[in-house]
Amino acid sequence: MIDFKGSHFERDVILWGVRWYVAYPMSYRQLEEMMEERGVEVDHSTLNRWVVKYAPLLEKQFHTRKRSIGSSWRLDETYVKVKGCWKYLYRAVDKAGGTVDFLLTAKRDCKAALRFLRKAIDQHGEPEKITIDKSGANTAAIERYNAEHEADIEIRRIKYLNNIVEQDHRAVKRVTRPMLGFKSFRSAAATLSGIELMHMIRKDQLRTRGELRPAQQFYALAA
Repeated sequence: MIDFKGSHFERDVILWGVRWYVAYPMSYRQLEEMMEERGVEVDHSTLNRWVVKYAPLLEKQFHTRKRSIGSSWRLDETYVKVKGCWKYLYRAVDKAGGTVDFLLTAKRDCKAALRFLRKAIDQHGEPEKITIDKSGANTAAIERYNAEHEADIEIRRIKYLNNIVEQDHRAVKRVTRPMLGFKSFRSAAATLSGIELMHMIRKDQLRTRGELRPAQQFYALAA
């Protein structure tokens, strides 16, 4: 259970604010106006603190109830602007489009790709194969992982098979575009965890009891 003690606002109000921000393309000032229209006066800076604090906790809860993913992955990275500089969001999906994992990194190199790969495998186990683009860093990372763990992950470079992860980036970019970049790496990582969480829920990757709408699934994670 996520602890909301010490907050000046009720749990439901906090969850509204967090979900709306990570689910829809908007700025904090737009969200502030939306909350005010519903009778809640809260500053945009407070909304930012809610997202940074609670989005990672909700995403962590999600992983305890996440549906299993396939053993054939598509790995790619996209760009995210932090403090005016481009950073890199590593992401992988399985062949059905389910999100495997994601990681924001400062650099785009073998070390960053290997860190992402280890994180994804810790969560889901080793895949049978990974499809990538022509990135030398991603190739080196998979080869290094295979050597270190005596694994036999197959590396594939088939452009059209990676279209699914490239298309999947768009759902995340659509939400981040109105944010006009992040002010800190920590804020970016926390916010992206919430955006990815909502995206996975919409892709029906949360194990649930009965039929629940995406919003209900999101709120249930805090219970």
